[in-house]
Amino acid sequence: MALSLMKKTAIYSTLFSAAALGTVFYLAGGRAAATEDVEQIEVQQYAQGDVGYSESDYSTGKELAVAGEDNSLTFELGSADTNYLCIPLPSGTAADAVTIENHYMDNEMWIALSGSDGDFYKTAAISGNRQHITGGIYEQATSGTILKFSLNNIYECRSILENNVLYLEFIAPREIYDKIVVIDPAFGGTMTGHESGGLKEKEITLAIAEKLKEKLDETDIKVYYTRMDDNNPTEEQRVNIANHTKADMLIRIEANADEDSMVRGTTAVYNEHFFIPLFGSIELADILEKEVVSLIKGKAVGLMAATDEDYVIREATVPAAAIKVGYLTNAQEAILLQKEDYIDKIATGIYQAIINIYAGQE
Repeated sequence: MALSLMKKTAIYSTLFSAAALGTVFYLAGGRAAATEDVEQIEVQQYAQGDVGYSESDYSTGKELAVAGEDNSLTFELGSADTNYLCIPLPSGTAADAVTIENHYMDNEMWIALSGSDGDFYKTAAISGNRQHITGGIYEQATSGTILKFSLNNIYECRSILENNVLYLEFIAPREIYDKIVVIDPAFGGTMTGHESGGLKEKEITLAIAEKLKEKLDETDIKVYYTRMDDNNPTEEQRVNIANHTKADMLIRIEANADEDSMVRGTTAVYNEHFFIPLFGSIELADILEKEVVSLIKGKAVGLMAATDEDYVIREATVPAAAIKVGYLTNAQEAILLQKEDYIDKIATGIYQAIINIYAGQE
């Protein structure tokens, strides 16, 4: 799969990034549209739960709810001659009281309704196009009601609000974004990775990702992060986000360690079993190592093929590489990896590699 930089234009020009403030359209047949703002944000991790429906639930009856779930959302069955999931809102709900949260790491979309009462959804039913929905519940929070929809994949969404009904259209990321990158800061939570002298790999990888995000936020590249806090998604979740979004590249950030404290340097790991012409995993690993080493003025150890321990890289069906940014067990590199300017240089190297890759495909 070579990188495709074909520009899609008018069809999705009104689509909102899940990380940005969106525009909500009031539509009425033949009438001019007015606009208000609804916030749409991305969240990488949250408490998980099983709220799914079986496929057979959609084929019978007029209404559908999870048995034993008092707070399950009810779905009306019948014709769905629309692209939108139709969510009734309590009367008088303003656009600025609606926040859409894309919990893409767990294939969920949350709708937060500020100031609303969850009791409304004891009787109000969801209708419209449910082909991407596998379940849903509502929960009462201190600030209002949260509707949690489980999805069958990773989607972005288009939001339309009219007459106290919120319409959501779910769209595959590759249909709307020309450039998609997945950044995977290794480890997190109780999985610290390598440790030496109080220095933890999970903290270094996250710090680099945070600096990298600051730079990528200024581009037109759609970036999905497997984590941006101290949680630990499964390896399956990490690789699935790259495979499901059909990302142009997956970049995993790691550190290194060795029994020999004199060993130092930067290396990159690639998937030798995934090959595509022009640009693949080995080309990604090569440019990552070159750019990072150039910025930090460090030692290049070379490229390494992924082993069974490199699950995320080995299982990716997109160009994938891990950049190992130094050895925690080397006294000199351990000191450097605690310096903010050094972390920023590593992030800049990764950023420059991404920019150069896209530039080379134009």
